[in-house]
Amino acid sequence: MNAKSAEGVSLRHVIVVGGSLADWAATAADQWPVKLAEWGKVADHVGARWLTVRPFAAGDAAGDAAASPLPADGWQATVGSCLVTASPDADGRARFTRVVAGLQADGIAISEASISAALNAPADADPDLVVVIGADHRMPPSLVWELAYSELVYVDTTWQHFGAGHLDDAIGSYAHRHRRFGGID
Repeated sequence: MNAKSAEGVSLRHVIVVGGSLADWAATAADQWPVKLAEWGKVADHVGARWLTVRPFAAGDAAGDAAASPLPADGWQATVGSCLVTASPDADGRARFTRVVAGLQADGIAISEASISAALNAPADADPDLVVVIGADHRMPPSLVWELAYSELVYVDTTWQHFGAGHLDDAIGSYAHRHRRFGGID
C-alpha cells in the first residue's frame, strides 16, 4: 500500500467494475480467490468494510451468468475486516427492476433508502468509490443506482491485467479528491 492512498482515506464501500461476462469466464476458477483476496487486502488496509466486484457489462455472454466461473448468486469471502463480494449480475437495470419488484412483493415501501439498502446488500452503505476498469468515456451499464453519490476512478487497463496495484492507485486518487456528493459547485 503506498503512502498516498493510506493517508486520510475514509472508505466504507468500494465497487470494482470491469470486464464482460466472457472476460470473467476466461478467468480460471482457481484465479478468482487469489484475485479477489489481493483486492480485498487493499480495501481492508484502508478500512473499507465491503468490496463489491461486478462485470462492466454482459458483452459476448449477453446475460448468461452461466458463462462466469462464479456461482450465479456470486461469491463471498472475508478478507481481514472486509467482506468481498463478486456478482456476475451484469445488467444494472434488470437488477434494479428485480429489487423494486422484491420490495413490493415483501410489502416494503419503495423509497430511496429501501432501494439503496437492497441494491447495496450485503453492504449497508452506498459505495464511496467505484473503480471502473477501462476507458473513461463509458459508464458501466451494470451499475445504475450505485453511481449516484460515488466517486468514479477510471483505470485504463483490461480486466485481465487489473491488479492490487491498480486498486491501490485508484484509492490514492480518491484520497486526493474533494467529495461533493453529487453537487456541482
